[in-house]
Amino acid sequence: MTFNFEQADAIATATAVRSGEVTAEAVARAALDRITAKDPQLNSFTAVLTEQALQQAVQIDRKVAQGEDPGVLAGVPFAVKNLFDVAGLVTVAGSKINQDNLPATQDATAVVRLKQAGAVLVGALNMDEYAYGFVTENSHYGPCHNPHDLSRVAGGSSGGSSAAVAAGLVPLTLGSDTNGSIRVPAAFCGILGLKPTYGRLSRAGVALFVGSLDHVGPFARSVRDLALAFDLMQGHDPQDPVCTTRPAEPCTPWLDRGIEGLRIAIADNYFLKGGEPEVFAAVERVAQALGATQHVTIPEAHRARAAAYVITASEGSNLHLNHLKTRAQDFDPATRDRFIAGTMIPNTWYLQSQRFRRWYRDRVREIFQQVDLILAPATPCPAPKIGQQTMMLDGVEVLVRPNLGLYTQPLSLIGLPIVSVPIQRPGQLPLGVQIIAAPYQEALVLRAAAVLEAQGIIRAPIV
Repeated sequence: MTFNFEQADAIATATAVRSGEVTAEAVARAALDRITAKDPQLNSFTAVLTEQALQQAVQIDRKVAQGEDPGVLAGVPFAVKNLFDVAGLVTVAGSKINQDNLPATQDATAVVRLKQAGAVLVGALNMDEYAYGFVTENSHYGPCHNPHDLSRVAGGSSGGSSAAVAAGLVPLTLGSDTNGSIRVPAAFCGILGLKPTYGRLSRAGVALFVGSLDHVGPFARSVRDLALAFDLMQGHDPQDPVCTTRPAEPCTPWLDRGIEGLRIAIADNYFLKGGEPEVFAAVERVAQALGATQHVTIPEAHRARAAAYVITASEGSNLHLNHLKTRAQDFDPATRDRFIAGTMIPNTWYLQSQRFRRWYRDRVREIFQQVDLILAPATPCPAPKIGQQTMMLDGVEVLVRPNLGLYTQPLSLIGLPIVSVPIQRPGQLPLGVQIIAAPYQEALVLRAAAVLEAQGIIRAPIV
């Protein structure tokens, strides 16, 4: 049987390489060919590492030929949001200013750990400048297009990461999530995206946006691929003081345990307002499949979103204060204006937002004493048009960019593990549903996702 390079997921690809059915070099060349053929329409890549990828693939084939273990992801092509350090490549983080920096001298920890497992890095991916956005309409590198409809956004700030997986260019990518930057693009592009617990995965070698909110995590088209990538990146990293010293807890062995005994609820009140009816229908579809009938109220979610805005703007602008003074003209105008506004936020607002954050964290943790998982929409609407400035939500005209994180921001604030799962709708744009758990319970959200995948409720076909 001929190996299907484009349709194969990460695990199937690695299995074929490890068995000798195909070579890692052939897999890498096929991925590079797909990028050459399809990415000019998507604009998901900002750098393609052809020579580096082929060299790594040849090394993997040599290990296979010599009977050595090439790793559980042997030959699997992957790519990373261009805020991850890649040795020999300038870490631009979606910016023009960073182009003047020297190339990175070593890979980010997350990249190292996937490479150690045999995965082959093929490139860096488009994003919103400095990760400040939900649309990946980058004024320096151009907009990233949604594979389901090239006239629409791929989401952001990890738009390139989601589009590349949805289009079948690579089966795995890495992104980052501050206020929803993994979950929003995963929902818009119809794939899976995991935002782990805050501090669960190392951010060493990752250009930060908001240090107290930034997470890194994987995108994939299958739950098993997503879980395996997460498992391989776990583990304390002394280079990242935020990275937990908690021992690695693999999720993959739990995927077949089902959801029997799990208490699953639907987030109501704030999370059942403000969106288009179809997003709530998607949540109800998932709830029925998982047998969730209970509702829970996450208190003060609207204030949590406000606090997330204050913390984001304050910390993000402070990080770029010097360049705002000296190179303001070199920022993406939308990013620059928000950073300038952030510099004007009073310290007392920032401090009060952090105080509220602690109170809010404790209240949500109390909810998780009563339930194991909570369901909520990922976005208030399907992917908007590229360049669209406003949209109607709940009968009110609102700005597109700040409101795409309506349902993700209140949850990012307290670092909960969340997977966005794709609801495909024939002839229509996909939607995403968030499955949320208490800190360090990634295995629970992935178990629920595995059940939905087995039932055919969620799926992520290549488009």
